[in-house]
Amino acid sequence: MSVKFEISFAKTVRLNGGLAILLKDTDSELPAGAASADPANVFAKAARIARFIGKGLSSLDIVAPEGSPVDRIVIIGTGKAKELNAHDWLKLGGAAAARIRNVDKAAIFIDVPGTAAGGKAAADFALGILLRAYSFDTYKTKKGDDEDKNGAQKSVKVTIVTPDVAAAKKLFAASEAIAGGVILARDLVNEPPNILGPVEFAAKAKALEKLGVEVEILTEREMRRLGMGALLGVAQGSVRPPRLVIMQWKGGKAKEKPVAFIGKGVVFDSGGISIKPAAGMEDMKGDMGGAAAVTGLMHTLAARGAKVNAIGVIGLVENMPDGNAQRPGDIVTSMSGQTIEIINTDAEGRLVLCDALWYTNDRFKPQFMINLATLTGAILVALGNLQAGLFSNDDQLANQLTAAGLVTNERLWRMPLGKDYDKMIDSKFADMKNTGGRYAGSITAAQFIKRFVQETPWAHLDIAGTAMGSAQDEINQSWGSGFGVRLLDELVRENYES
Repeated sequence: MSVKFEISFAKTVRLNGGLAILLKDTDSELPAGAASADPANVFAKAARIARFIGKGLSSLDIVAPEGSPVDRIVIIGTGKAKELNAHDWLKLGGAAAARIRNVDKAAIFIDVPGTAAGGKAAADFALGILLRAYSFDTYKTKKGDDEDKNGAQKSVKVTIVTPDVAAAKKLFAASEAIAGGVILARDLVNEPPNILGPVEFAAKAKALEKLGVEVEILTEREMRRLGMGALLGVAQGSVRPPRLVIMQWKGGKAKEKPVAFIGKGVVFDSGGISIKPAAGMEDMKGDMGGAAAVTGLMHTLAARGAKVNAIGVIGLVENMPDGNAQRPGDIVTSMSGQTIEIINTDAEGRLVLCDALWYTNDRFKPQFMINLATLTGAILVALGNLQAGLFSNDDQLANQLTAAGLVTNERLWRMPLGKDYDKMIDSKFADMKNTGGRYAGSITAAQFIKRFVQETPWAHLDIAGTAMGSAQDEINQSWGSGFGVRLLDELVRENYES
């Protein structure tokens, strides 16, 4: 993150230089805060000339406004303010952040006339600022506009004016925890593959112990003893050893069953012997987006002290075409005892997940299991970059996830499962094969994973289109989006905290 925003909340603010950001909806004549920031009503003339009426996320920039105590005023349109939801406030915060970067201080008036922009709106707005501020420039040597000549991070003081300061401060603590989790997930996805291997990723997860998360790391030897032949088969072509990381957050009642999240963590996916085309292969550093989201979620739950028992399990491997790599035609035995014929070594994520899911279910017997994986290109064909695919054996869990996605705008579209699709992965030589061919690729991948969850309520989120290279918007300008952290935190908060 190049700019650090020091965010505070106040009922009033004394303006003296810097930037003032005002919000205006389409139903009011003047923006909130106009009386103090624009006593000469420069806005009226500027709005008339620019034909600015306050449409959602439109803006009007007034530099050196006459008679104003500030150096610059930016008015951001809200549309019909009475219709604003939580995600709209996030987007407004992001839109504001985009205009704050080149100032030392900013005052933001969010109490739009005709609305009650209380503590929740203020906290959501602030979260939008933090998410938009993120950038990944660790490996750039040239100093950007947001750094001083010594490369130090620029700091901007932001005061959000709201009538409910106490509630805003309390809720913002949770918002900061969410931002921390999303940023951690983005950082992990954005890291280059020569820097972030399975061992290094496991160390990043281990650092969550500072927040009170219990972290175990299983090595190749321990996984072999457990019989994780599917996961180890993917890893055997790489000189980098695999890891299985188990994270536990114990914030709920002692005997309460945990909720469980499992992430695919292929730190780089060459495709193995079934090697991918060269064009675009660099993007396969992001094939651990599911593991990144699970790690970010565990950060968020711990940082905000979530009253839930949660398990995060991530399978970390690298898929490479070494002389020791597994071959198409190989048969491996999973931890469950089920055998798998390898048809395509590029269908490797499901092999990692099947052992991780079986281990999680067998050891923790959770209320539910949700796995996240950048699993198939087919989901991109079906849904593009705007929604993730949702597969589930449990309608209640699927409905809860869909509802959480609508709140956070990390949207999910439920895809089908069925016995007819299941037949497509039957094998002549083993219990199953690891791909059913080109057609219904996302569905047959989900059918494969389903064979390893038994009767436990389960959902599979195929986030191949949303975790990396997703559409940029007001709260994300990064290649790695951190998709899934806010979604799953919302799910836990609304349905599973005691």
